[in-house]
Amino acid sequence: MTQLDGAVLLPDGTAVRGRGRRDPLPEGPLPEFSLCLGRPGQDAEPEWEAAWIDWPDFRVPRDRAAAIAAIVAAYERARAGTLVEVSCTGGTGRTGTVIACMAVLAGHPADDAVAWARAHYRPRAVETPWQRRWVRGFAERAARRR
Repeated sequence: MTQLDGAVLLPDGTAVRGRGRRDPLPEGPLPEFSLCLGRPGQDAEPEWEAAWIDWPDFRVPRDRAAAIAAIVAAYERARAGTLVEVSCTGGTGRTGTVIACMAVLAGHPADDAVAWARAHYRPRAVETPWQRRWVRGFAERAARRR
């Protein structure tokens, strides 16, 4: 199975790449879908299919329900084999938060998802206290949507 260079394997084996948009694209295949975190129009649009979550740096998403739906949809795409990338400007806080949430969707306990993201993605993933709280509450909110 093809996967993106630098992809993280979630607890269920689903591959997702996290990346900072200010960093160059890694070698290898291009993503087929990106979940972009930030403000649409602030950064250049990817050349492939993408969805945006309006998510200020160091904060949590402006629209909780839309963010949950977008994270679940991106995870389901990745689980189905689509090459999925999650990105924010630096690739650490917001991207790490989404990767922690995807770990929850992949079966990892919500109360340990931040530690999992830091061990498997980046040591400083999920940078702020409110991002950590958002991950802990994600499992309950996402379960209501499913």
